[in-house]
Amino acid sequence: MTSPDEPTHVPYGTPDAPRIAVRGEAHLEVDPEIARIGITVAARGRDRRSALDDLTRRNTAVLDLVKSYGDAVERLETGAFSITPELAKRGRGEHIRTYHGNVHITAELTDFTALGELTTRLADLDLTRITGPWWSLRPTSPAHRKARQQAVREAVQRAREYAEALGTSLAALVELADIGAEAPRPAYPAAPGGRMRSMSAAATEETAAPPLDLEPQRQRVQAAINARFTMAPPKL
Repeated sequence: MTSPDEPTHVPYGTPDAPRIAVRGEAHLEVDPEIARIGITVAARGRDRRSALDDLTRRNTAVLDLVKSYGDAVERLETGAFSITPELAKRGRGEHIRTYHGNVHITAELTDFTALGELTTRLADLDLTRITGPWWSLRPTSPAHRKARQQAVREAVQRAREYAEALGTSLAALVELADIGAEAPRPAYPAAPGGRMRSMSAAATEETAAPPLDLEPQRQRVQAAINARFTMAPPKL
């Protein structure tokens, strides 16, 4: 329990402790930290075993190529894998014409110079499809902290300007909250932002293609907060 001498704060303010509610926002543009590419390796065979052997060989070649870039590759993951029969369009019965195999790989790189060279070399491989890159920041990127701090400073500055317009000053901070802090999180995260390209392997010359010049896409970082302050009673 509070003593009679202790002030009590009410959410709507009082004549002795008027309340100011403001919104603070920050919008930054920063360079990306990570580039993600998707790699789809395909194979064909007249029977299931030959398709699987071909897919295994191509998949190993792709993984070895990506791993050869060492520390430039931060993450390498294998996703969906499939071997699918293709039925002949003519004739009676279920006659299998050929088998198709696919395996999907995701690679994340932090060296964007290596990224251009790697995507070109991957696109040179037969039956290999490249999608991306998707540019992004790490969840722990300092840019997020910088945006949050800037949003708080803007809220304080805005509240102080309102108080000064009334010939008074801020007294205390009552509440500080992220916009949507009390709202439920979405069931599924949003798709990663960034520019997307698709490249299919179709090189026929023996000479290596020149590395792609990939221009990193600037990332937008936003932060927004609600802040409530009390101020000294103004003389109106």
